[in-house]
Amino acid sequence: MNEDNVKVQMRKGILEYCILAILSRGDSYAPKIIAELKQAEMIVVEGTLYPILTRQKNAGLLTYRWEESPQGPPRKYYMLTEAGRQQLALLDEAWNEMVEQIKLIRHGNGDEQVSDNSTGNVIEVMPLP
Repeated sequence: MNEDNVKVQMRKGILEYCILAILSRGDSYAPKIIAELKQAEMIVVEGTLYPILTRQKNAGLLTYRWEESPQGPPRKYYMLTEAGRQQLALLDEAWNEMVEQIKLIRHGNGDEQVSDNSTGNVIEVMPLP
């Protein structure tokens, strides 16, 4: 399995969450959102952002306004709606749950019992400190 492909697929799954998180800190326009995602190494292709923004807008999670730019054409600033804030809160909760679930999978929950192959006795595995 190609490591880069795995990372790309994992990033795609959380980009919508990341965009909502960025916009929760304040209104922003697409090139700035792209720059933040690139800085965090969360976006590979710029064309990925625009369909997500459109989906989120159509779902009522964000809205936008046009604002004159000191340089060049007007900018479309995106902002969260109340529904977007609620969705972000749900995604925060889901993310935290998922992190805990992955920790359990990777390290166990500390309550496992395993049998000692040499004696057949069941021994309790203590949690890691």
